[in-house]
Amino acid sequence: MDTRKFSDDNEISRENIPDWDTINSDDDPVENEESDQKTKNRSKTERPSKFIKGLYDWISAFLFALVLVFMIITFCFRLVDVDGSSMYRTLQDENKVLVTGLNYEPAVGDIVVISHGVSLDKAIVKRVIAVGGQTVDINSETGEVIVDGIVLDEPYIKGKTTADGDVSFPVTVDEGKVFVLGDNRPISKDSRFSEVGLIENENIIGKVCYRVYPFNEFGTVE
Repeated sequence: MDTRKFSDDNEISRENIPDWDTINSDDDPVENEESDQKTKNRSKTERPSKFIKGLYDWISAFLFALVLVFMIITFCFRLVDVDGSSMYRTLQDENKVLVTGLNYEPAVGDIVVISHGVSLDKAIVKRVIAVGGQTVDINSETGEVIVDGIVLDEPYIKGKTTADGDVSFPVTVDEGKVFVLGDNRPISKDSRFSEVGLIENENIIGKVCYRVYPFNEFGTVE
C-alpha cells in the first residue's frame, strides 16, 4: 500500500473542507419570518419586564423614604397629645403636636413640653416666660407680665394674668431653670404655683414645633 499517497490524499481532503467559522461571512444575515416572529416575541417579553423593574424601583424608593421619615420622627421628634385647655387658644385639648429636643436651648416665648415640675406626676405643656437670670413680675391689676422691667406683648393669651398662686413676686429665675405660664391664664397651673415652680432645663422634653392634628389646623405653633 502506498502510505504516502494515502497521506497526501488526506491532506488534500482536509484542505477542501470548508471553514465553517467563516462560511457566509461576506453574505448579509439571512432573514425569514421565523426570526422576525422571535424578535417580536422577545420585544413583548421585554416590555413587561421593564414595567416590573420600574415598579420595583418605585416601591423600593417609597419604602426607603418611609423608613427615613420614621427614623427622623423617632429620633428627632416626639408625637405628644395635649391634655387639657391650659394653653387655649394656642393649643386645645386632644391636639397632637410634634416636639423636638435636638440641641434645644430654652428661649423666651417657646412652647415647651415639661416632663415634670416640683411635684408633677405627668408631662405638661407651657410657654417659657423667662430664663435663668431674668426677673419676672406680675401686675394683677392690669394683667401685665413684666420681665426685667419690660412689659411683655402677649396677644396669644386668654383671660387676665394674675398673681393668685402661692409664689411671691417678683421672682428671679435661677440659672439652668425657666419660668413658665399657660396661655389660658385664669385656669393654668404653672410657675405661679409652688407645685409646679421653676422648671429645670433638663426637665424640658423639647419645643413644640408643629401641630399635626386636627389636620385642618396642621402647621407651625407659635
